[in-house]
This record gives sequence, C-alpha cells and structure tokens, in this order.
Amino acid sequence: MTDREHPPTIVLNGEHHELPGATSALDLIADVTGRELQTDGTPADGGRLGIALAVDGEVIRRGAWSGFALADGHTVDIVTAVQGG
Repeated sequence: MTDREHPPTIVLNGEHHELPGATSALDLIADVTGRELQTDGTPADGGRLGIALAVDGEVIRRGAWSGFALADGHTVDIVTAVQGG
C-alpha cells in the first residue's frame, strides 16, 4: 500500500482514528454514539443527542453533518453536553 492508498486518518478528540473510507460527519457521530441518526442529525429514536461537532476548530451545524465529508488529517472534536451545576 502506498501513502496515497492508506485509509484516511483523523485526530478524534486528541486520538488518531482510522476511518473505514469515505465518511461523513454524520457517519462518525453515529458510530461514536452507537445511535442511528436521521439525515438531519437527529436521533432516529426521537431522543436527544446533546452533541456538538467541530472540525479543524470550526463548529459544523447538525443539519450539515450528512454532507460534510471527513478527510485525511482533519482534527475532529466531539463535545457532549452535560447537565449540572
């Protein structure tokens, strides 16, 4: 395998993460959370997700996740909202 043929690798929350191939932000969130998501980024079960996604320091709107293709070298941060005081 040459450098051009290696699977895309991103940095996900500070850790190197190999992608299986062409992956959208929606695919990544679904994989990380273990939940089925609709194309608009909402959970298929009607529940709340409470997640924000940033790629290379720029927040990606939930409605844009399905059309946002992750690429080799992207730095991705997934942040989960927590309740408390």
